[in-house]
Amino acid sequence: MTTLTPEDGIAVVTGAGSGLGRAMALELTRRGFTVAGLGRRRAALEETRAGAASGRFHLYPADVANPEEVAEAFARIRSENGPVALLINNAASYPRRDILDESVESFMETVATNLGGTVACSRAALEDMVESGRGRILNVATFADLAPLPASSAYSVSKGAARIFTRALIADLADRFPGIVITDWMPGMLRTAMGIPDGLPPEQAAAWGVALALNTDPALTGATFEMDREILPPRGLKGQLKDMVLMRRRRPRRIAP
Repeated sequence: MTTLTPEDGIAVVTGAGSGLGRAMALELTRRGFTVAGLGRRRAALEETRAGAASGRFHLYPADVANPEEVAEAFARIRSENGPVALLINNAASYPRRDILDESVESFMETVATNLGGTVACSRAALEDMVESGRGRILNVATFADLAPLPASSAYSVSKGAARIFTRALIADLADRFPGIVITDWMPGMLRTAMGIPDGLPPEQAAAWGVALALNTDPALTGATFEMDREILPPRGLKGQLKDMVLMRRRRPRRIAP
């Protein structure tokens, strides 16, 4: 297994001011990485920095829904810390509004964060990754597009579109830059402001997510993981019959924190 190291460059975590983003940023600093944390609230980012390994977390207040703020933040990150080797697209908005309570404007605000932020940050990070020919993008995803819950139209549509964006990135980059590894990861239901009261502690999920994010095996490009296990793509009837004849059993990969 090829593993990303702190010597490879900076780790960027969006939505680093709370919940899963904070937990992942802290886990990365404990592993020796310098982390650039993006978030809208400076005070929340300050709290993350207070819990990080000394001197390893740098805060960059920015709204990922605003492309100009993203571009400025990444320019500062490069100038102050060096090239970006790892991007974890974690920032998301889940307003929990019925469609009759949504306006077009409020709906698109959610899309701007959940899809637009992923696009803007990925495009910015790719500047360094393409130059070096190596890098890691982990998109925090969800199956909400397949089974939307009530009062989640904007969230479900935008997060589903972000999963399509992952596949589009791979279509454009995988052949030319196999060293840039791109994966979707679903952390499960968490005990966070966006999650549920009896959910998984974000620190537990962060251990899985960071372990996956640091694995740079090109075979992980295009894979989807949920919690600590790979979700295998559906297999057609012809493929299932072939597996039976050849006595093959596909086994999902597991994340070892």
